[in-house]
Amino acid sequence: MGECGAPGDVNSNVLIAPSTGDAQLDKAVWQWLSWDKNQKTKEQIESLLQNGKHQELRARLCCRLSFGTAGLRSAMGAGFCYINDLTVIQSTQGIYKYLERSFSDFKQRGFVVGYDTRGQVTSNCSSKKLAKLTAAVLLAKDVPVYFFSTYVPTPFVPYAVQQLRAVAGVMITASHNRKEDNGYKVYWENGAQITSPHDKEIIKCIEECVEPWNGSWNENLVDTSPLRQDPLEKICDCYMEDLKKICFYRELNMQSNLKFVHTSFHGVGHDYVQLAFKAFGFQPPIPVPEQKDPDPDFSTVKCPNPEEGESVLELSLRLAEKENARVVVATDPDADRLAVAEQQNGCWKVFTGNELAALFGWWMFSCWKENCSQDADVKKVYMLATTVSSKILRAIALKEGFHFEETLPGFKWIGSRVKDLLDNGNEVLFAFEESIGFMCGTSVLDKDGVSAAVVIAEMATYLEGQNLTLAQKLTEIYETYGYHISKTSYFLCYDPATIKRIFERLRNFAAPHSYPRCCGVYSISHVRDVTTGYDSSQPNKTSVLPVSKSSQMITFTFQNGCVATLRTSGTEPKIKYYAEMCALPEQSDRNVLEEELEKLIEALIENFLEPAKNGLTWRSA
Repeated sequence: MGECGAPGDVNSNVLIAPSTGDAQLDKAVWQWLSWDKNQKTKEQIESLLQNGKHQELRARLCCRLSFGTAGLRSAMGAGFCYINDLTVIQSTQGIYKYLERSFSDFKQRGFVVGYDTRGQVTSNCSSKKLAKLTAAVLLAKDVPVYFFSTYVPTPFVPYAVQQLRAVAGVMITASHNRKEDNGYKVYWENGAQITSPHDKEIIKCIEECVEPWNGSWNENLVDTSPLRQDPLEKICDCYMEDLKKICFYRELNMQSNLKFVHTSFHGVGHDYVQLAFKAFGFQPPIPVPEQKDPDPDFSTVKCPNPEEGESVLELSLRLAEKENARVVVATDPDADRLAVAEQQNGCWKVFTGNELAALFGWWMFSCWKENCSQDADVKKVYMLATTVSSKILRAIALKEGFHFEETLPGFKWIGSRVKDLLDNGNEVLFAFEESIGFMCGTSVLDKDGVSAAVVIAEMATYLEGQNLTLAQKLTEIYETYGYHISKTSYFLCYDPATIKRIFERLRNFAAPHSYPRCCGVYSISHVRDVTTGYDSSQPNKTSVLPVSKSSQMITFTFQNGCVATLRTSGTEPKIKYYAEMCALPEQSDRNVLEEELEKLIEALIENFLEPAKNGLTWRSA
């Protein structure tokens, strides 16, 4: 049969699976058992079939993975909606088809493949194996593949795509997700994650090419094919050299006695953060020994997400106290995000993503102002943030004269917009999302925990020379530009129907097609719903941000200056809320603002999410 034959076609030598009484399910089971060459995942489906677990088989085999805010992401295991050898082969075949259509020079320019250190023994599934299969599909089709010989930070893949002029790249990672998960992150030729329409077109191509082609299972091709190159040394050297473009006080760094502790959360970050500190002239940061080496079980933390705060930073904070280090930097397992903690008066402050963004925004603009040429135009300078993130950069931009722009949630939107701005002769200094994702400079058009870690170290070193801590500088920034106090959290909800019902109720609140006008005692000025494209603040009632029907997101602007957003996560079974009080510089009573925000969040949860009625589990429960 042809490469993209009908999904129902099958080889005659395949055993006939017992019927489940459901024609669609029978076909899906038969396809899986015919195509899957991974003995462990094949056995998982066979076991479910033999035990009559038809409902679980249906859940695993009768739906497909789709692109969310971070590419394809799911649990590892058997099934078409899980991450495994077969679904990665299918995804790569679809990408091959799409790229072959999109680029006449695909087979000259090639494709980049990177991976982290995740793995699951029960499915014989690891990031490296999935990366080898990704490469095999392309190598078997005579596409040159830049395959990293060892694990790398996620930012190295988009960086390599641009440096090597490849048409695209894939990173096998689930970032900070739980240990059971893995993912498949796709970057376009511009070095940014793919956005629409590429994601939808790739899904169509995947559906056309579900049966593995000859050669797609040959993971040994990465060791034997002359078309495979290892970009590790070149990319690592170039990346560290490019980092120096955002180093402004190397002499100061070299003389500094300030100590830093770094944890890589059992992931890929250790070696690369050490090299980044060296590039900036620092002594290497002190690693947390129990967390420095890769461990797919993440055995010292309850979850591998540094965003969870002090509870998961325990080992690094204790080591910092012992070593008399004032600042802790924590990269997540694929080193694309950064958490920071600072010791003050015997206790620790773990900064939120929004607080760190205030510091980075101030720092990157101050350094630009200090070092720009005389004829530099501040009107050509930009900073960006996702719409659920703090508006602090907007406040700084208004006062300092540069531009601030918002995008939809997800760095894929930031990366694409930054590339457009650069191509039109503008300069982008910084971009961020509140979930501790930061882009300092534009060498990488994605969030990057490695560069962010060393920039925060230089900032802390500079501030120490001014007798200031990071926390003290943050207060100064808020006093200058206005307090921006935010709180973000989430509820777990494993039932998609409940999530849909919650958001549909908000769209039909007092009457059909009417949004709430108040939340408890708090009056609402404007409502924006990017799922439907509605925005009451616009003259034509249409959202300026692109419509995003694949996820739920409604933003409420309150008369008291608070902005609150409810949205579903693109990668996890969560309903997230983001709320921020945006005060003017003269409104400097932080306690009053915090109290007002707390009360408004309580009203938001009680009136709009109704956790008891909807069976939602709060984050800390």
